[in-house]
Amino acid sequence: MPELAFNKKTLYDYKVLEKYEAGLVLTGHEVKSAKKGHLSLQGSYVVIRGEEAWLLNSSISPFQPKNAPPDYDPLRTKKLLLHKHEIASLIGKTHQKGLTLVPLRVYTKKAKVKLEFALARGKRKADKREKIIKRETKRDIDRALRQKY
Repeated sequence: MPELAFNKKTLYDYKVLEKYEAGLVLTGHEVKSAKKGHLSLQGSYVVIRGEEAWLLNSSISPFQPKNAPPDYDPLRTKKLLLHKHEIASLIGKTHQKGLTLVPLRVYTKKAKVKLEFALARGKRKADKREKIIKRETKRDIDRALRQKY
């Protein structure tokens, strides 16, 4: 599965509880552009309105800027394809305090463009600092072991 876009900041800012896969409804030139890698998930999020899921604030720049439709909006909201029972369970889970839906990555699967998003809880500053400290101490230990041998 070739990965088209990945949202690193999400894993730093949120603790992932559950992952979901959804199809993305895109126009033809958006698909071409996404497969070329002209896709950004920074600052994007998933919302559920009624019985439909939507991806907001994701940017797909035009495939050929001079041939793009005049009314093309790179930040337009994109519909997500999910089963009704998945949407119903997500509605219940997102109403819990502190839980949100965040996109993780976009990839292709059998020529279809898919979005992997997660039900996540925001991390506190102390949690982020703790993770950084653990990573740095592990790096120092590994460095010391390499120098020893």
